Amino acid sequence: MCMCCAAVPVAAAAGTSLDNKQRKQAQAQGAAPRRLRPYKVLTLIVILLLVTASVIIHTRYGWFWV
Repeated sequence: MCMCCAAVPVAAAAGTSLDNKQRKQAQAQGAAPRRLRPYKVLTLIVILLLVTASVIIHTRYGWFWV
């Protein structure tokens, strides 16, 4: 598996972990903070960029290269 393909699940796991940690901290404080960091949106953007890079790499250089 190439580096771009392997980074997709890593990015998804990291983004989900950060989002869950933030929500648990807000819940432990008793009230939701005014503004949560948009980890879900950032994670989605990172995944889309990685998938795009993977498609470009695999179509331009072929699957034997990576």
